[in-house]
Amino acid sequence: MSEPPLILAEHLSRHFGGLLAVDDISFSLQKGEVLGFLGPNGAGKSTTMNMLSGNLAPSDGEIQISGHDLLESPREAKAQIGYLPENPPLYREFTVREYLRFCARINGISRAHIESAMDAAIERCGLGEVRERLIGNLSKGLQQRVGIAQAVIHLPAVLILDEPTVGLDPRQIREIRGLIKELGKEHGIILSTHILPEVQASCHRVQIIHRGRLVYRDTIEALDQRLQHASLILALHRPPHLETLRGFDGVVDCSALGDGHFRIHYSGNNPAETLAQRAAQENWGLYELFPERASLEEVFLELTHEEASNQGLAS
Repeated sequence: MSEPPLILAEHLSRHFGGLLAVDDISFSLQKGEVLGFLGPNGAGKSTTMNMLSGNLAPSDGEIQISGHDLLESPREAKAQIGYLPENPPLYREFTVREYLRFCARINGISRAHIESAMDAAIERCGLGEVRERLIGNLSKGLQQRVGIAQAVIHLPAVLILDEPTVGLDPRQIREIRGLIKELGKEHGIILSTHILPEVQASCHRVQIIHRGRLVYRDTIEALDQRLQHASLILALHRPPHLETLRGFDGVVDCSALGDGHFRIHYSGNNPAETLAQRAAQENWGLYELFPERASLEEVFLELTHEEASNQGLAS
C-alpha cells in the first residue's frame, strides 16, 4: 500500500478581483519526489506557491499537507512546510548562525535542540565555512543556501522552492541543483521555475502551468519522449528524388534542406533502419541520419498553443 501524499491539492482557484490567476488545478506530491512547477512569468506559479505555503487563501479548493487541512488546521499543516520564496527573507546584518538561530526559534524548535538543528542545517546546505559571516557579505549563491537552510531547519516533510536559482551564475546554479537533489531524498519538494532546463536537471515529474491552468503533467522521462519529434534528419552525398524518399512506408512528408540534407516526417514506426539499408543498396552516400529533437521552448509553445486552441473551441 502506497504512502499518503505529502501534498494533496484539489481544485485550487484564486481570484484577484476580476482576474482568475489560478483556475481549478489539482495535483499531489509524494515523499522523495521533486515536482517541477513550470511556467512563464505571470502564469500563476507564485500564486499557487503562496496558497500551498498558507500565505494566501484559495478562492476555491482544498489543500492537505501531510494529512492536515491547511485551512482547518493551519498550525499543524504549516509545521510540515519549509518555504523559500522567490526573494528570501534574509536579514543582511545577521551572521548565518544568528539568522538560523532566529529561524529555529520562530519555527518552534526547543532551546535544547536549537544548536543541533542549526548545525545540521548548516552542514546540509554547505555553509560551514561562512557560518560566522554576515549574510550581507555573502555571494548570491551562498545567500540562496542560507534561504534553503532556513526552510529545512525544522525538518519539514515538504519543501516549496520558488525560483531558487534566479540570479545565480552557472557554477552557483549547479551547486543549488545538487543541493536540491540531495534534499529530495528525504523530503517532498515542489520546485517552481520559469527556467525550462531547470526541471530536467532536478525533477522527477513536471507540471506546466499557463494562464492559471495546468496544460501538461507527466514524468521527466515522458517529457523527454515528447522532445523527440517524429522526424529525422537525413544527409546523402548522392540523393534520389524527393518522391523516392516520400515513398518509404510511414513517411508522411519529406523536405529538402539544401546540401544533400532532408527532413523526414514520419508516423508510426521509425523508418531510419529502412532508409539506411536502402541508402547502402542504392549507393546514395549516406553520411548523417539522426532523430530531430525539439527544444523545451518549442514543446512549451506547442502545449500553450494547444491550450489556447482548446479554450477557443470551448468558448
